[in-house]
Order: sequence, then structure tokens, then C-alpha cells
Amino acid sequence: MSAEEPVTDLYDLRVVVERIEGRSVCGLRPGDYIDLTESNRLSIPTGKHFCLYALAACLPLLPAKQRPLPPEDWLARDSHVACPDPDERVIMRIERTARRQIPTGDLT
Repeated sequence: MSAEEPVTDLYDLRVVVERIEGRSVCGLRPGDYIDLTESNRLSIPTGKHFCLYALAACLPLLPAKQRPLPPEDWLARDSHVACPDPDERVIMRIERTARRQIPTGDLT
């Protein structure tokens, strides 16, 4: 990365199952998580899984949570997402785990 090359600050994220208020049909448990790193790399711990529908509920928020946000932005204060299945009521928390500077030209 050269001094003149523009960079974008992005956060790595972790989506953690915080609690389950119903019954876990999909098999998730509190503490299960997925990581989003380097702007676009999604990983699940070996031997684990993550429900597609729970993930789909989080996906629209992840690009915004990756970026620095002004403190008055509601998304800077709210980090919880609910799975759309009303029987399960899986509540997930989006956490920032690291901040990276990525060359802007490497981003899509």
C-alpha cells in the first residue's frame, strides 16, 4: 500500500447468537457465530453451521456496520437482529472485532 493510494476503513464483524426466545428448530445455540472479515469473507467455525434464514436477516445490515458511523446514526447504537422465524425468535448481535485499512481499489 503506497502513501498516495486511497484506503477505506472497514470493520471486521462477528454475528453472534445472543439468545433464543423460542425453540431452536435450526439447531443454533447461544454463542454460535459467523465472522465477516476483509470486507467480504464469510467464515463459520469448523464443524459448526449457521442457519441460512438467520444469516439472511443480518445480510442487509452488514455493509453498513462495516463502515465507521456517526454516533447519532441509529445503526451505531443498535446491533441486534432477529431471525424471521417467529417460533424460534433467535436474537443475534453484530459485533465489530477489528478495524482494517483496505486499498480502495481492491474493493468492489
